Amino acid sequence: MAFDEKYFFTHTYQNISFSRYSQYWWSNRFFAGLARRYGRSGSRLLEIGSGLGHLVGQLEGGFETYGLDLNHWAVTRSKSEAKRTFLETASAQALPFTDKSFGVVIIKHIVEHLPDPTQAIREIGRILEPDGILILATPNLDSLLKPLKGSRWIGYLDPTHISLKPPEEWLSLIRGAGLIPHKVFTDGFWNVPYIPLVPNALQKFFFGSLGGFQALTGIIFLPVRWGESVIMIARKK
Repeated sequence: MAFDEKYFFTHTYQNISFSRYSQYWWSNRFFAGLARRYGRSGSRLLEIGSGLGHLVGQLEGGFETYGLDLNHWAVTRSKSEAKRTFLETASAQALPFTDKSFGVVIIKHIVEHLPDPTQAIREIGRILEPDGILILATPNLDSLLKPLKGSRWIGYLDPTHISLKPPEEWLSLIRGAGLIPHKVFTDGFWNVPYIPLVPNALQKFFFGSLGGFQALTGIIFLPVRWGESVIMIARKK
């Protein structure tokens, strides 16, 4: 399947809300906070899979920002959201940058789409400077509530999720690329409903409150099994 305008509208654009304080908005705010907390201010920052530019655009000013996406339509659209970011259409598996040229790399829910995520992570290791950081997020095969969803689990619904792996496999790839894992955590249970006949609003409050608190405060505390995505922060040796 091509990652073109049709894919973007079918699998991404129609499934998220861009309004302020939506789940998508809070997610980008949270990841921007991670970049500011763990990255060196003023360094070069690359978001791989920058989409419409909502995340990388938040980081303009604090970093020299770069955005890369395989979807040329999305790159073109993102220029209005990330006006000061260097934007490029390219593959995560062949990054068009020199060695040791970035202080921060963010790759949020991209590796699961790649035919060769091992190569992509090697490429990230190549372009990160010493002590640079990687922020990676991907569906969490070790999610405690995944069995309740079965084939309806969020990680299985997109047919382009061709590289789902358990957290330990991702950590092994990260270490193999010369990075040292620093933080490994999750984003909470937001993929409601988990229980039949119980209203979604009630389930969102019951299951999603811990993830919501983490997103709101920026305090990282959720263990890996307590959420639908695994998030990893690693540093280059």
